[in-house]
Amino acid sequence: MEADYVIVGAGSAGCAVAYRLAEARKSVLVIEHGGTDAGPLIQMPAALSYPMNMKAYDWGYSSEPEPHLGDRRLACPRGKVIGGSSSINGMVYVRGHAMDYDHWVEAGADGWSYADVLPYFKRMETWNDAGHGGDPLWRGVNGPLHVTRGKRKNPLFSAFVEAGKQAGYEVTDDYNGQKQEGFGPMEQTVHKGTRWSAANAYLRTACKQKNCDLIRGLVEKVVVKDGRAVGVILSGGRVISARCEVILAASSINSPKLLMLSGIGPAAHLNEHGIEIVVNRPGVGANLQDHLEMYIQMASKKPITLYKHWNFVSKTLIGAQWLLTRKGLGASNQFESAAFIRSKAGVPYPDIQYHFLPIAVRYDGRASAEGHGFQAHTGPMRSLSRGNVSLRSANPKADPIIRFNYMSDEQDWADFRTCIRLTREIFAQKAFLPFVKHEIQPGASVQTDDQLNDAIRAHAESAYHPCGTCRMGRKDDPNAVVDPEGRVIGIEALRVVDSSVFPRITNGNLNGPSIMTGEKMSDHILGRTPLARSNDVPWIHPHWKTEQR
Repeated sequence: MEADYVIVGAGSAGCAVAYRLAEARKSVLVIEHGGTDAGPLIQMPAALSYPMNMKAYDWGYSSEPEPHLGDRRLACPRGKVIGGSSSINGMVYVRGHAMDYDHWVEAGADGWSYADVLPYFKRMETWNDAGHGGDPLWRGVNGPLHVTRGKRKNPLFSAFVEAGKQAGYEVTDDYNGQKQEGFGPMEQTVHKGTRWSAANAYLRTACKQKNCDLIRGLVEKVVVKDGRAVGVILSGGRVISARCEVILAASSINSPKLLMLSGIGPAAHLNEHGIEIVVNRPGVGANLQDHLEMYIQMASKKPITLYKHWNFVSKTLIGAQWLLTRKGLGASNQFESAAFIRSKAGVPYPDIQYHFLPIAVRYDGRASAEGHGFQAHTGPMRSLSRGNVSLRSANPKADPIIRFNYMSDEQDWADFRTCIRLTREIFAQKAFLPFVKHEIQPGASVQTDDQLNDAIRAHAESAYHPCGTCRMGRKDDPNAVVDPEGRVIGIEALRVVDSSVFPRITNGNLNGPSIMTGEKMSDHILGRTPLARSNDVPWIHPHWKTEQR
């Protein structure tokens, strides 16, 4: 088989690229190792904890023992299914802050400032405020990706925002609009009560056209001849040829793995595994970043949390209502209030994120033994720690070695302690007085720096936002992997277009920025002039130099 463009990975970015290339009447083959995303466990938003913990939909990766977290191995779910991680994630939609992208340019990703990427965020979105407010001048109205908000009926959602206001923080009606900083409603990639994954938003439409096909298979290697990528080899020896380009969108874990298996990566590491070196690129697999978070949990005085539905009968009724009507509690991911704040004066834009959830529960679906409770997920947005992805062996079926190196920088500990203390202050506000019974995690007795460090070491979890392992940069940057148009430096006709190209992690969840990256890269692939830069000016706290809030 052959096509103009062969895309490896049907995830957030890959689906967007396939859609735009097919729209331009190019022939496209998308290769995905995972299977179907059909069925309620993926499509029902409230069931989000199931697919990310199922081998049928997840690669099942975990980190190596993390030396700064008590040698714990942390889960690293990556979608092995149509839609990739957008089919197993929490469906939270965050663009990131404007200054994130300005930093990308400073790091060598020319053409990726906020003024450059905002038009692509608008192009990809259909934002329907449905009377909920929002910032329509900053949002898109005709894109494939539908973005909505939950109904926020539980009084705890409004209590969280009111508590932030009482603590002196800003309130924002749309953190994806002009003003990210503050407390307000959280947004989700849900449409008509259904998970609006990249597969639903992009791939299904693309595959309805005769020039775009989806095939299943495990890509083992990119075929390079005379310095040019000409196709890929699937498990079993099948060759798929690309007349124009091979495009990797296999995730920040699997894209660097595939490059290294193809002889593109750190020469010494490839030599260890007997892999012939095609191009020595030391940055392949390096610069691994993630968001680490803790669940600050409170026991509830009132039985108003989702715990009342944490039983077989109630879950069955919620599921039945969703199956019949696409409405009810099953139609939301239950992340319906959020916040972005700054940790201290002198920080120009938010470096702490909050997801608020009206139940005390883990991502693996285990509820707190305390019963009724609620929690805020929080952690630093811009950790200084860096890790790497490397090969375990030259066998393409072997899992890669993932070392996040979490909390390896001393500043991360101070930043994380600040997150916890600021969260406690929010839960101590008058708005939560009718609801807070006592602190479950880390527990009211945990107060000193050493005690908080122990709690972080024992309980911090990944927010599942790995990125940065094939980072963009200028061609003369020895540690860059791709140039600002996604082209692998030193190889013709080979690009990487997913979250692995991020120079630095963005502020918040990564699905939105990953899709935007696919959208923008598609114009580069097609040789089009990028969309006109935006003149919109984001809100920055006028007293950020001297005030924390």
